[in-house]
Amino acid sequence: MIRRTALRALATVAVTAALALPLAQGAQAATPATTAPATPASPATINAGDDNPFRWMELDGLRADFRFMCPAGHCVGFWSLVLTDDAAQRKFEGGKFFVYAPATGEFSFFLDTDIAVRTVDHPRQVRLVDTEFMRSHPRVEVRYGDPGHPDRARVVASATTLM
Repeated sequence: MIRRTALRALATVAVTAALALPLAQGAQAATPATTAPATPASPATINAGDDNPFRWMELDGLRADFRFMCPAGHCVGFWSLVLTDDAAQRKFEGGKFFVYAPATGEFSFFLDTDIAVRTVDHPRQVRLVDTEFMRSHPRVEVRYGDPGHPDRARVVASATTLM
C-alpha cells in the first residue's frame, strides 16, 4: 500500500514537472512586460494561441484542447488531445481505452486528472499529453478493447505526424 502511494505520488510529480517546465517558460515569454503581473492562478499568464504542439498532426477522432490546472498549488496550462464529441458518443462496452503505436507495438499513457495512467474506462477520460511519444511515432492510435491484445482492439481515433 505504501509502495503504491509512493509510486503514484512520484508519477504525479514527474508528469506535473514534465508539463510545467516548458509551459511555464513559454507562458513567461508570452506575457508582455507592460501588463500587470497576474496571480499564479490566473489563466492570463498562459498564452494558448500558437503553442499547440499538435498543430502539425492529422487528427482523426481527436481534437486539441487547452487546459489549465493547479496541482499542489502550482498552476500550469497545457495542451492535450481528447476525443471529439462524435467519437466519444459511440457505444463502448467490455474493454478499456489505451494509446498504441502500431508501427512499434509500444504503449503510452493518458492523463487522468493529474495522474498518468495506461488505460481509462470512459471516453471522456481520454486525454493524451505525451507529445514526446507522439513525435517519436509516425502514427498513434487510441484503441478500445483488451490492452493485452492490441491487434484485436478497435481503433477509435488516431494522430498522424505530418512530415
